[in-house]
Amino acid sequence: MKLQKLTNSEQGSSRRRYDDACGTAHGLELIGERWALLVMRELMLGPKRFSDIRADLPGISANVLTQRLEGLEASGLLTRKKLPPPANTQVYELTEWGYEAEPIVQTLGRWAARSPAHDPTLPISASSIMLSFRTMFDAERAKGFAARIGFRLGSESFVADIRDGSFKSGRGDPDGADVIFTGAPQALAAAVYGEMSFDELAAAGALMVEGDRKLADRFTTLFVLPPKADISA
Repeated sequence: MKLQKLTNSEQGSSRRRYDDACGTAHGLELIGERWALLVMRELMLGPKRFSDIRADLPGISANVLTQRLEGLEASGLLTRKKLPPPANTQVYELTEWGYEAEPIVQTLGRWAARSPAHDPTLPISASSIMLSFRTMFDAERAKGFAARIGFRLGSESFVADIRDGSFKSGRGDPDGADVIFTGAPQALAAAVYGEMSFDELAAAGALMVEGDRKLADRFTTLFVLPPKADISA
C-alpha cells in the first residue's frame, strides 16, 4: 500500500522531477517552472499583494500566478500573511530561505545580460530595476560617493544608502534623501543604462529628479552592464 502510494505520487509529479540527485536538478524542481523565479524576484525587496505581483508581471494570468504562489509556498520558499488594520490585506513574503535565492537572481541576470539578444528596452518592474542596481553596482566607481538616494517608482518607494563602496537598498520613505527619482522604472533604467539624459526624460514626463543634480548625474555612472558575449565562433 505504501509503495503504491509513493508510485502514484511520483507519477503525478513526474513533469517537474528529474530523478537526479544533483542540487542543480533539485533547484530546477523548486523554481524551474515558468514564472516561478520571476515571482520570487518581485518579492526580493519585501512582501507584496497578489494584485501588485500580477501588475508587475503583465504576461502572467491570475490562474498561473496562483499556481506558482501555491507551489513556492508548498516548497517552503514563501509564506502568506495578513497585514493588520488599516491595511487589512493578504500579502506574500519570501521565507528566510527564499531570500537566500537573491544571488541566483543576480548571477542569472548578469550572465543573461551578456546575450546579444537581450533587449533592455522591454518593460521592467520597480523590484527588478532595484535588484539590477544591486547586481550591476561597481564599488570601484563608487569610491568617495556617499549619499542617500530615494525612488518613487509607480506605487512603490525605495531608499538606497551608498557609502564606503557599498550599496544597500530596500523599501522605505524617500523623503529627505539627497536625491529622489520619481517616475517609471523603465525611464530610470534608460537614464542609468540607456544613457538618456534627465532633461530628455523630464521633457517626456517620464522621470523627475529632485535634490542634488550632481549626485544624481554621478549615480547613473555607478552601474555597469557586462560586455556582450562573442557568439560568432
